[in-house]
Amino acid sequence: MPELRLFNTLTRGKEAFEPLDSDHIRVYACGPTVYNYAHIGNARMAVVFDLLASLLRKLYPKVTYASNITDVDDKIIAAAQETGEPIDTITEKYSRIYNEDMGALGVEPPDIQPRATQHIGDMIALIEKLVEAGHAYEAEGHVLFNVPSFPAYGGLSGRSRDDQIAGARVEVAPYKKDPADFVLWKPSTEDQPGWDSPWGRGRPGWHIECSAMAEVHLGLPFDIHGGGADLKFPHHENEIAQSCCAHGAEDDLAAFAKFWVHNGFVTVQGEKMSKSLGNITLVHDLIDQFPGEALRLTLLSAHYRQPLDWSVEAIEQSKSMLDRLYSILHNAGEVGEDTEVPDEILDALCDDLNTPKAMAELNSLAKALAEAESPIVKKELTNKLLAAGRLIGILNHAPSEWLGYGSGGEDLEIDALLAERKQAREDKDFARSDEIRDELLEKGIAIEDTPDGTKWRRTG
Repeated sequence: MPELRLFNTLTRGKEAFEPLDSDHIRVYACGPTVYNYAHIGNARMAVVFDLLASLLRKLYPKVTYASNITDVDDKIIAAAQETGEPIDTITEKYSRIYNEDMGALGVEPPDIQPRATQHIGDMIALIEKLVEAGHAYEAEGHVLFNVPSFPAYGGLSGRSRDDQIAGARVEVAPYKKDPADFVLWKPSTEDQPGWDSPWGRGRPGWHIECSAMAEVHLGLPFDIHGGGADLKFPHHENEIAQSCCAHGAEDDLAAFAKFWVHNGFVTVQGEKMSKSLGNITLVHDLIDQFPGEALRLTLLSAHYRQPLDWSVEAIEQSKSMLDRLYSILHNAGEVGEDTEVPDEILDALCDDLNTPKAMAELNSLAKALAEAESPIVKKELTNKLLAAGRLIGILNHAPSEWLGYGSGGEDLEIDALLAERKQAREDKDFARSDEIRDELLEKGIAIEDTPDGTKWRRTG
């Protein structure tokens, strides 16, 4: 078995992955806050961790991958006030759409997808431990984590005290003991969702949610925690502070999770996505315009830790690569059978999910298949190419389906025109034959004359 090496944000270096229990790997990634459609940055996290989970399942006998749904949040409350829809309606709608949209990108549902509102009691219990340990305090209906009580705070992000305060965009509040202190529990008004607690009716702060859900479903410590680079500070920094301090592990930042994995930002034509620039790119829109596999391949085209610049040109390049791979598989004419993932692909992915290298190896396999003449070699290479594609999450369609080939009987109008063209060619009426070819092209149908007869495929 190849050695898996991952870049650990906590230690700022690439390390050999040593599981806590080689019989059961436990992974957690921060999921969406469901008040709107997911953008392509959300999708990058989902695709990267889907690939990581798939790789881990190839290497280990059991993997539990949890990724949460945040369904109580001020942004959700604001959306309900703006639209007039009940909060439950909003969160159910966008949870469903998120899972459907990610599914279109080949993302398998996580083994566990906990919802914040199902774990309020667990959050309250965790907050009580922090208060009892002297790491949190109540003030004016709020409960806040006291950052100075945890000297190791900032160990994940490496931020200085001044950077911590600036980066957290902290709320200036007279009841805070320290400007960097963050909210664990906040009071709710009558028109806001709330739950009874020792500190009055209220709702949790965002950061406490993942600490509680990860502990309940995976136990502590677990193997890998992560998400997008934007979550490194303050969200993941705060999770470490809460979980370590609640369990008396102030001197061990790895007492919550051993490895921290973060994917890079997605830009759009060089600009950071933002409402002010109007360049937020929604997955829900993209899947109506492009095949899901092409979007997935684009998201994996750059190394996961590097920035990814999103553009139509990048998607078209991925689509072109997939067209070529499917064409090679179609021409090989072999039916794939289960086989092991080629070592070259597995080695590339075990090197900190090096997808650019894996894609290069995939192209080399495809080139060898295209040049192969022996039926035995063709079959072997077809199986390897499909096994590699399945691990990466592509090449899941029948080549003829992807390429749009029709075999007759699927469209009476097309079949009638092809029959007329065949007769025209037999009558040596090549002008009419060319007219029919052009007419079909206008309908988005390309035809190919082969020794086995005329084949057609949809071009759009």
